[in-house]
Amino acid sequence: MPRYLIERSVPGLSREALDAAGRRSNAVLANMPDVRWIRSYVSDAEGKIYCEYDAPSVEAVYEHARRAGLPVDRVTEVALEVSPAMFV
Repeated sequence: MPRYLIERSVPGLSREALDAAGRRSNAVLANMPDVRWIRSYVSDAEGKIYCEYDAPSVEAVYEHARRAGLPVDRVTEVALEVSPAMFV
């Protein structure tokens, strides 16, 4: 299944708002079994969240965001995952 990186602008996001967004996301994901939230990274300095998802299509990523009321600035499909262990 394709993997996607999602960039979201969330300037001034409080931890309470982050908690609420995470709960909304999980509620939506319960009805979208083909979409899986892997992890997210929060940058307070940039006012951004970077999320990693597995989904059958970019359209499914956008549909999840729409249903959960989450912003989406950019969605990028991952072509290849690399790690330091691959180059030893």
